[in-house]
Amino acid sequence: MLFEHKLEDNIWKLHESLRDKTYSHLPYESFFVHDPKVRHIHKASVRDRVLHHAVVKVLNPIFESTFIHDSYSCWINKGAHRGVQRFISYARRESENYTQPCWVLKCDVKKFFASVDHEVLLEILFRRIQDGDTRWLLKEIISSFQSELSRDPSKPKGLPIGNLTSQLFANVYLNELDQFMKHTLKERYYVRYADDFVMLHAQRDHCLKLVKPIGSFLSDQLKLDLHPRKILLRKFSQGVDFLGYNCFPHVVILRLKTEQRIFKKLKEKAKLVKEGLLPFDYFHQAVQSYLGVLSHGSTFRLQEDLKNQIFFWLN
Repeated sequence: MLFEHKLEDNIWKLHESLRDKTYSHLPYESFFVHDPKVRHIHKASVRDRVLHHAVVKVLNPIFESTFIHDSYSCWINKGAHRGVQRFISYARRESENYTQPCWVLKCDVKKFFASVDHEVLLEILFRRIQDGDTRWLLKEIISSFQSELSRDPSKPKGLPIGNLTSQLFANVYLNELDQFMKHTLKERYYVRYADDFVMLHAQRDHCLKLVKPIGSFLSDQLKLDLHPRKILLRKFSQGVDFLGYNCFPHVVILRLKTEQRIFKKLKEKAKLVKEGLLPFDYFHQAVQSYLGVLSHGSTFRLQEDLKNQIFFWLN
């Protein structure tokens, strides 16, 4: 009962600070995670996370209607697995069921979250947000964080990895690229997930000619850069690594590093179960989760191998 009263009091205080415009975003808790590459996470306070959820709930319907169908990041009924399915579907269409050449241009934005320009983001948001109070609040949330790339205080950059609002803002920001790809360059077979995106075309030269206009648009309009070492052009028949899966005609294989990581993590958890340090139910949930990941590829033998290994680890 005491907890409920305290929670209610805190929500009312948040409400009053927003009403009086005395609200100020609190500092972030900073830490690193390995998933598997190192990511610098910034965690907001509970109070601020409550507000982030409320903001996203209001803004999502306003901006989702503007997104293209082939944007698959942090969106209801989308996600990495559906992005891979769409990519394969496009490869099948462009190659006429794998009977003709199909080239894939795969690109990545360099340090995307750290590079998002606050001024550009606000300008994009304000095209559809006219309310003065909402604009004030968005400025407060966005200005609460600056990345290490913000060398000029007058030109702040960066979105914190960890904020729910950052997921929405990232999609709003890169929707500009999506619209450019679909309506200016008129690329029919284009798929994006977060800052990874691919284009498919029957002609190699066509794909090569896209690199310069894409780079120029990102630089001129969004103040972003293509990652020079992550521009890949190859035939789909050679296999393309996209969103954790190696995609080939007729077969989708889990990335080797992902496969190794799954086996390593489950082996460690199985050891904890045997030592009585981890409830079996938690281990079972982890196993089902990983089997779900595997089910999206051509992994029947791999799944059977994993089940056999689990039996030996637990006995």
